Amino acid sequence: MVYVMKNTRFLQILKTKQFFQRFICRTYSYDSPIPIDVKRIRNFSIVAHVDHGKSTLADRLLEITGVIKPGNENAQVLDQLQVERERGITVKAVTASLNYSYNNEPYLLNLIDTPGHVDFSNEVVRSVTACQGVVLLVDANEGIQAQTVAVHSLAKRNDLVIIPTLNKVDLPRADPEKVKTQLKSVFKIDPSDVVQVSAKKGWGVEELLKAIITRIPPPNVDTTDHFRAHIIDTWHDKYRGVLCLAYIHSGTLKMGQTVKWKSDVKQHTVKYLALLRPSEENITEAMAGQVVMVGLGTKGGGSVGDTLLSPEATDGKDTTVPAVRHMVYAGIFPSDQSQHTQLSDSIKKLSLNDSAVSVAVDSSPALGQGWRVGFLGLLHLDVFTQRLLQEYKAEAILTAPSVPYKVKVKGAKIIKHYKGEDVIVTNPVHLPDVSNIVEYYEPFVIGTIISPVEYLGAVNTLCIDRRGNPLPSSAVDDQMTMLQYILPLSEVVMDFHDTLKSITSGFASFDYQDYGFHPSSLVRMDILLNGVIVDELTSIVHISRLEYNARSLTARLKEMIPRQMVQVAIQAVVGGKVLARETIKAYRKDVTAKLYGGDITRRKKLLKQQAEGKKKMRSVANIKIPRNTFIDVLKR
Repeated sequence: MVYVMKNTRFLQILKTKQFFQRFICRTYSYDSPIPIDVKRIRNFSIVAHVDHGKSTLADRLLEITGVIKPGNENAQVLDQLQVERERGITVKAVTASLNYSYNNEPYLLNLIDTPGHVDFSNEVVRSVTACQGVVLLVDANEGIQAQTVAVHSLAKRNDLVIIPTLNKVDLPRADPEKVKTQLKSVFKIDPSDVVQVSAKKGWGVEELLKAIITRIPPPNVDTTDHFRAHIIDTWHDKYRGVLCLAYIHSGTLKMGQTVKWKSDVKQHTVKYLALLRPSEENITEAMAGQVVMVGLGTKGGGSVGDTLLSPEATDGKDTTVPAVRHMVYAGIFPSDQSQHTQLSDSIKKLSLNDSAVSVAVDSSPALGQGWRVGFLGLLHLDVFTQRLLQEYKAEAILTAPSVPYKVKVKGAKIIKHYKGEDVIVTNPVHLPDVSNIVEYYEPFVIGTIISPVEYLGAVNTLCIDRRGNPLPSSAVDDQMTMLQYILPLSEVVMDFHDTLKSITSGFASFDYQDYGFHPSSLVRMDILLNGVIVDELTSIVHISRLEYNARSLTARLKEMIPRQMVQVAIQAVVGGKVLARETIKAYRKDVTAKLYGGDITRRKKLLKQQAEGKKKMRSVANIKIPRNTFIDVLKR
C-alpha cells in the first residue's frame, strides 16, 4: 500500500513537469505494428498553380480521415511555418500519413502538400520522387495557369498517374466545362476523367479519395530485400539532432536497427522512427513503400538526396534528382560582426530544412565577413531571410541580388588558376580581367505567360523591352493565350512578374524554366568615389542597359551619401571610360564673414587659403560612408 502511494505521489509530481507528456508519448507509444499491406499504400502529391486551393484540399482530406476536427480553427494545418501563415502561401512540402477505409479494407494514404510558386519548385521535384501519382488541382474560375503547365510536365517526366481535379466549383464565376475544354486542348485530358470538388465546402472530396485509391497504383517495392531509403527532406531538432523524411524503397526499418549512409562508412543506430500525421506518431517498424521520419541521434547526420541503407545492402540504383540551378545570388552579412557566429549557426540549421540554397563564405570591406548565398528566385530569398529572423532571431543584412554569369578565359596561367576555360561568376567583383576574357555568357530562361487576349499587345511590348525573343504561341481557349519567350534571367528575376501583373490587371500568370548560358554583350561597371573603386557596387551589365544603369545608380548615390568636408565625385566607369558622374559639394565655411570692409585682396587671400586647405584635405582624406547608406544603396 505504501509502495502504491509513493508511486502515485511520484506521478503527481511528474504531471507538474512540462516534459511529462513528451516522456510518456516517446516511452509508451511504440506499440503500433506494421499497419497495412503494401498493395494498400498510396503515395501522392497535390500540385497546382499558386492559390488554387492545395492547402484547403489537404485540410478536407485530413478531416475526412479523422486527423483533425472540422472547424475554422484548423485551417491551413499543413502550413506550419509562421511565414506561410503570414503570407498565405506554402513554401515547404509537408507530409501527412492518413488512414482510410475503402470497401471495408484499410488503406494508408501518404499525402504530400507542395508549394505552388516557381521559386519553391525544388520542393515539388523532391516530393514527386516518393510518389506514384499526383492530384493536378486547377481553379475552376481561373483555369490553366503557367505553373499548371510546369507541374503537369514534371509529372509526365516522372511517369506519374495524373488525377485532374477542378477546385472552387461552388463559386459563382466557376466555369468547369470551359476549364475541362482547356485541359483537353493543352494536356489531351479526357473531360470524363476530371474530378470536380469544392475544397472549402467539402463537395466531391470523398469521390477524389476513391479516385486516388482506384487510379494510383501501389508502390513498386520489395519488402524482402535489404533496407534502402532515400531522403527527401531534413530539419534540425534542438534535442534530437538532424531528423530525416525518408521514402523506403526496399526492406523494413526497425527501432534500434543498425544503418549507414551511402556517403559514409560509419554505422548508426535508428533512435527515432515515426509517421507524420502530420504530428509525429512513434512506431517500432516501417516497411517499403512508406514515407517515415527517421532520426539517428545528435551525431547521426543526414542530407537531402542521400541514401540510407542497411550495412549488408550493396550499392544499387539511386533515385536521381536534378541538380539545383540557382537563379539569384546575394550577400548575407551580420548586422554586427559580434553576431557572426550566431548567424553562421542559424544559416547552417536553416539550410538543412531548405536544401535549395547554396552557401559560400564571402567578405566585404564595408560589411565585413559574411556569405554568398544562392537562391531559386527573389521570393525564395525574401522568405529565407524572414525565416532567419522569425525562427532563429538572427538579423541579417542583404546586398543587392545578382544572377550568375559565365565567361570563357584564355591563357595557360589563367586557365590553370580557374581549373578550366569556363568560369562561373556569382560575384561581379571576381570577374577576371577583361584582357583574359574571350567571351561572356548570360543565363537565359524560357518564360511561359498565360494571358487574356486583350492584354497581348502590352505583354509582347514588355517582353521585347526586356530583350526577349518570341517562341510560337498557342491558344488555351477563345479568351486565353499561352505565350513563350526566351528571356535573360537578369531581366526576369528583379521586377518582371510585378510589372506583368500590373499591365494585365493581375490576370496573367508567369512561369519560367532554365535555358542555359548563351553568348551576350556584357561589361563590368564599377562605381568610383573620388577615384576609389567601391567593390560592393560593382555590377555586370548588358551594353544596351549601360547608360541607363550608370545614370540611375549615380543619381541614387548622390541622394543617399551624406555631404563630407571634401567634395565627393561619384563616377560610373566601364573600362576607364566615365559614363555618368554626380558631384556632392563639400561643406564650406564662410571665411569672409568676419570682414566688414577693407581691400578686396584680403578677401581673395582668405578664399585662396581655404581652397588650398580643401585641396590638401582631399588628397589625404578617406570618404566616410555610413553603414546604413551602403545597405540602402545596395537594396533595389
